[in-house]
Amino acid sequence: MMDEYNSRMTAPNNPPSDSEIAVWIGKEAYRYWKRTVEWIEQLYPNVFCPEWLFGGKKHGWSLRYKKSKSFCTLIPEKNRFALLIVFGAEERTKVEGMRDRLTPCTRKEYDTATTYHDGKWLLLAIDSENALKDAFSLLAIKRKPKASSI
Repeated sequence: MMDEYNSRMTAPNNPPSDSEIAVWIGKEAYRYWKRTVEWIEQLYPNVFCPEWLFGGKKHGWSLRYKKSKSFCTLIPEKNRFALLIVFGAEERTKVEGMRDRLTPCTRKEYDTATTYHDGKWLLLAIDSENALKDAFSLLAIKRKPKASSI
């Protein structure tokens, strides 16, 4: 079912279930995964229709949130949860303006993230409260939350 030699969930037939994700990424990472999904659902009600994407043997399964443009992608990796956020030029300017409020770890990841033709691809490991808080702040830059507070 899942390839133990790969950090990604790569069984091609069906998207992973919640219980498979929980086992794959581990108990703590799964808590952050669930909190991220709940945060998106609460602050962006009826905005996104989460979609499972299969990126082949190399990239495996990921859960993408997208409206007209990509919001974020949740990636279940072996014993960790990673969040991919792609920032366009305008969004990068906003991130630059608040980067001092990010933790040193997130700032380093942002600064070293590769910029492609379609934007800067930030892959963050969500493995602490600080990482989660930074991720939520960055996502609020991607799209203003509907709810009044973050």
